[in-house]
Amino acid sequence: MTTKKQRAKYGAAAFSGIEGELPTQWPRTMGPNCMKYLQEVVDSGLSSDMVTRFEHAFAEALGVKHCIATPGCTPALAVLAAAFDFEPGDEIIVGPVTDYGTIQGLCKENYIPVFADTAPGTVNASAEPIEACISDRTRAILLVHKTGIICDMDPINELAEKHDLVVYDDACQAVFGEYKGRLAGTLTKAAGFSFDAEKTMGSDVGGCITTDDDDLAERCRFVGQSRGAYSKPGYGRQHLVGGYAYRMTQCTAAICLGQLEIIRDQVAHRDKMVRLLSRLIGEIQGITPLPIPDYMNVYSPWMFGISIDPEQFTCDAAEFATQLVEAGIPGAGKGAYYLMPEACIFLEENARKGVYPYSMPPASREYHYGAEATPTAAAFLENWIRWATFCEKYTETHCEIAAEMVRRVADANRC
Repeated sequence: MTTKKQRAKYGAAAFSGIEGELPTQWPRTMGPNCMKYLQEVVDSGLSSDMVTRFEHAFAEALGVKHCIATPGCTPALAVLAAAFDFEPGDEIIVGPVTDYGTIQGLCKENYIPVFADTAPGTVNASAEPIEACISDRTRAILLVHKTGIICDMDPINELAEKHDLVVYDDACQAVFGEYKGRLAGTLTKAAGFSFDAEKTMGSDVGGCITTDDDDLAERCRFVGQSRGAYSKPGYGRQHLVGGYAYRMTQCTAAICLGQLEIIRDQVAHRDKMVRLLSRLIGEIQGITPLPIPDYMNVYSPWMFGISIDPEQFTCDAAEFATQLVEAGIPGAGKGAYYLMPEACIFLEENARKGVYPYSMPPASREYHYGAEATPTAAAFLENWIRWATFCEKYTETHCEIAAEMVRRVADANRC
């Protein structure tokens, strides 16, 4: 008899039952023209090209040449992995605190993810730990802007140029965030975005690739949307490579277009509120909000995070988070599962068994995963608590209420 396990949930289902005194994303704030654009799709009998319309609008808003719309960020990054056309066994350096969607495409293309540790006190990788991971098999660096905090890109790009490496990023939590006046998604060769229902610019689902590289854009459309096929006159489709049909739907594009019209104001408000909340909570002894770097002109936060000093409290982070939920903060909890070297059990199993591409060849050495692969990130997450319900509905009053909730829990558990 097969034991039935609880499958992971996504979108609104993942947040079902989450309640508290603070706002959550649900129901989502919808752009006033969403229904108008959806109606256009219906009235056209599905002949409208809403996808191209959204692609042009998002590319213009971001200031890039190309936007390739996809069904989500996981497909976007999978398409990029396929479009780069590296060899099986080639290494891609990845930030360790993320979601499986970041590395799914790497695994399916038989590349080997190598996780660079984070910089102390943060959830993001930085140039120094990345440099320690570079080998003669390294082909690219895939950065993750976790919670919306953009990695310090200039030193990483300089490092990549020195070693002739491609840099691209998972910007799904950083839409319209700014690094030194430049928008996330414009800082590297390419980027993947998410417009899934729970994300900052939430649609029903959705995502996209952005790039200024003409050849890469064409390769993404060929491999990722045309299933690797060209049309031969008098014959039809010929598939030159194994490709995908990762195309955004017209209705998703309609909602995304409507959400794009309100996102900049929402991000500006989020930035203001997250800085206020960080300041208020930073005044609580033993509690440290996730640092907002000086180079961040605009912080587009998808979630809010705090670290607790374990020496100052009688409970651990898990119990602290439970008490925050009881105090009224919806969805507070540890993010242990964000540590990909540990959460992706199959990586260590495949590496240990020498399963392709960990067989030699194409692998050039033995690989090991688990929490010990990125000890700084693992130690940080032990005492880190986040709530993924931070949204544009927060007001100054909500920030004050949230800070007071944290203060009460902290005071009740002090050593």
